[in-house]
Amino acid sequence: MSSRLLLRVAVLTYRRRSSRLFSTSVATTTTPYISLGDMLQRDSDGTEIRDVVFFDPAKEEMLTVPDKIFPQELVHSRQIGSSQGWGVFSNDRGRSVCLSNVYHPLSPKSNPEIIPLPSLTALPANQTDAVWNVAMSSSSPSSDEDCVVAIKFLGNQLSLCRPNRDLRWTNIQVLPLHNLTKLDTSNLMYSKRDQRLYLLAPGGNELYSWDLLHLNKSPELHQVLFRDLPQLAESQWGLLDMVCSRTEHLVESASTGERFLVKCYAQGYPWSGKFKYMIRRFMVFREEETTQGRYMCYTEDIGDVCIFLSMSDAFCLQASSCPGLKPNSIYFVGKGFGIYDLADNETIHSFKAPSPSGLYWLPPSSI
Repeated sequence: MSSRLLLRVAVLTYRRRSSRLFSTSVATTTTPYISLGDMLQRDSDGTEIRDVVFFDPAKEEMLTVPDKIFPQELVHSRQIGSSQGWGVFSNDRGRSVCLSNVYHPLSPKSNPEIIPLPSLTALPANQTDAVWNVAMSSSSPSSDEDCVVAIKFLGNQLSLCRPNRDLRWTNIQVLPLHNLTKLDTSNLMYSKRDQRLYLLAPGGNELYSWDLLHLNKSPELHQVLFRDLPQLAESQWGLLDMVCSRTEHLVESASTGERFLVKCYAQGYPWSGKFKYMIRRFMVFREEETTQGRYMCYTEDIGDVCIFLSMSDAFCLQASSCPGLKPNSIYFVGKGFGIYDLADNETIHSFKAPSPSGLYWLPPSSI
């Protein structure tokens, strides 16, 4: 069974939720979704038939795609990442890796696409067991000959390949500018605007980038300059810097190229034998061109935009493109699961899921 199996899927919010069946006859969706997991119905000849459950943030309800066939290649695999609506799956028995759209609501129920990838290999003193996040340069890896899949591990190793061209991964060890800098929780992203891969260093002050035409070359290093920092009391800064863990996300609009840098501050605490997190604050910086150069400028007003953060690609949408989404907000999952209002600087709705750390936002797309 899938390691993401949820036998009793429940999303509990501030009001009672409904559930509905999802029609896979449509070819496009303007709604982002989260795949909450799947429920085994029956198995046959090495394949399994499962009901896959999604969460719709616009309607704030669950929906089910029944009777999806999981081929044998996926039955004994675990999902290790997601990008552009595609899941990355690893079979620990044979170290095999593949892409599949099986957890996408629009993928075929009887024949989800599977794209084999080379087996992973580790650099000396690095490991490939713990994946941090995945980035892809295209949402059509089966037809795009130049599509690049990049895996960021919990450490300084990146592994990159072109599924339609490469027989092995290109492994890169990122050497931080400062010896004490750790890139374990640095997020990798692909910029459609620049056609480059970007990796933010902790704090967001440095940015590593790779040209897709020269993946094996050393990355370029860019300094990120900030302006108009939020005016907080010293005690508030102390809470954020000393008590909270922090992650950074670079977010780019696929339609306009507008770019944001988001800092997430979460406080951890023990709860019923587990370790849970509470979001203390999000800080959003909008990229702006000035006469002095390019700056990331703090803002609490991103207009009609809403940002989606998880361990998959961070992305943003115009809320008006999907009625029901809340503008000027962040939809987050990982260290908690909810909606954060930027104007009021608070989480306005919290959702509950059995394991929010294993969930990925799927952007609107077509299959």
